Amino acid sequence: MSLVIFISLLLFVSIPYSLSRVSGPLNPIHKSFLDCLSTQSPQPDPSFPSIVYSSAINASTYTKTLEDHLRNRRYNLTSTPKPVIIVTPKTESHVQATVLCAKKLGLQIRIRSGGHDYEAVSYASSEKNFMILDMFNLRKVEINIPTETAVVQAGAQLGELYYRIWEKSKVHAYPSGVCPTIGVGGHISGAGYSNMLRKYGLSIDNVIDAQIVDVNGKLLDRKAMGEDLFWAIHGGGGSSFGVIISYTIKLVLVPKVTTVYQVEKGTEPNVMDVIMKWQEVSPKIDNDLFIRLLLSPATVNKKTTVKVKFMAFFLGDSNRLLELMSKEFPELGLKKEDCLEVSWLDSVLYWAGHDLNKTKPEILLNRSIPTNYFKRKSDYVQTPILKQGWTAIFNKLIELGGTVGMNFNPYGGKMSEIASNATPMPHRAGNLYKIQYSMNWMDPKVTEENLKNGRVMYEFMTPYVSKNPRGAYSNYRDFDIGVNSGDGFNSGKVYGEKYFKGNFERLVKVKTAVDPDNFFRNEQSIPTSSKKP
Repeated sequence: MSLVIFISLLLFVSIPYSLSRVSGPLNPIHKSFLDCLSTQSPQPDPSFPSIVYSSAINASTYTKTLEDHLRNRRYNLTSTPKPVIIVTPKTESHVQATVLCAKKLGLQIRIRSGGHDYEAVSYASSEKNFMILDMFNLRKVEINIPTETAVVQAGAQLGELYYRIWEKSKVHAYPSGVCPTIGVGGHISGAGYSNMLRKYGLSIDNVIDAQIVDVNGKLLDRKAMGEDLFWAIHGGGGSSFGVIISYTIKLVLVPKVTTVYQVEKGTEPNVMDVIMKWQEVSPKIDNDLFIRLLLSPATVNKKTTVKVKFMAFFLGDSNRLLELMSKEFPELGLKKEDCLEVSWLDSVLYWAGHDLNKTKPEILLNRSIPTNYFKRKSDYVQTPILKQGWTAIFNKLIELGGTVGMNFNPYGGKMSEIASNATPMPHRAGNLYKIQYSMNWMDPKVTEENLKNGRVMYEFMTPYVSKNPRGAYSNYRDFDIGVNSGDGFNSGKVYGEKYFKGNFERLVKVKTAVDPDNFFRNEQSIPTSSKKP
């Protein structure tokens, strides 16, 4: 397959593959899969027909299941390839049998826990015969406060995990994503970070065990899988190595009172000075404080401008925060009335954009969210950007017509204390902050323009970001930085070293050892050391 054809498949715009095609010649796969599940099950299981869906047999349930956790509408077009079947396991043995049957029938597996993969590799594929293993039924969360641990299954969402912790304790938390509907399996296996990363590191820095079903259908815990595979699946992406069933995580302590704030800056003459000071202090200020900088396009008097926002989370009360800010970052002009003292759980709701006066914690159990068209990209900054550089960034954002936003997430603190090879995620000491580029839209007609503008902004930022390689965050998946073009290791190295730097080679060795035939694969999976696609 040529690279041009492969990329066109990834974009899913040039090769029609409608539901009607799936329901035609591939009808027998549904029956064949059910028959196979029965042979691979250790005992008769009458529930198998209720967990396998196809457009030919149970079309309405198939479509609903496909779309319930489909987050990016770029990958929900009539031309988007659809899975031949969807399996929704309810037990670990269902997962084991599914892996064995997919191998036997030649189906490529896509594993979905929450559906937030930015390039939809959990529910779309460039390969013709693929299936979705949708983990949403496996979402049990077991909290153990005496040991300060929890076991959470891959299909649970972060919001469910946070809510269950809050039910048991008001002074425990888990340092993970600010979006409550993200699936645990994908988030943690790809590293995971939160607004507590400067205090407690990444999500993976607080993982102590895991369960995975390997390519041979075996259910393995940390002891059974060995330290190499355990290392790989907390930060190197679980879907390259098997099917993550659960993680055992270490809970962290939080005070009963935390503080949040948002301060917006418009076109004040000193806005660049405030940003320069943020850049100086945010990676080295008290580890209890995380201050995100957001640059968002806005229209004022029919002209595009850039809105500047500082959004913070502090592990402490507002008095201590104000004292800290007045000493370290007075340029922001933070006032008492800007601060909101909340519980940790309310801070989760606040960061998710909810009105605390109108929102109950139970909303964290909601598994449905509005969808749109979007694209994300990432970068790391290791050298302070000069003031003229920030001015140029503002001008470029305005030039692009308000289609690109940028979030800047400070590092330092705990992130600088953990070795770059302790987990597969290497971007730690030496990084001032991480950038996320955000493009969101509702009209499919502007898709190509927005994708192009994102690439233009990314290219523009080249002088200001990390080099050799230019780093990227694997949970902000981005096909623009490379895809597997069919030659395995060679093309995998292109994106692999950007995501994992020197850890890529070790990931390849683990992959080759546990999945030598490359059964678990996607467009940006870890390749084997051979040249198998």
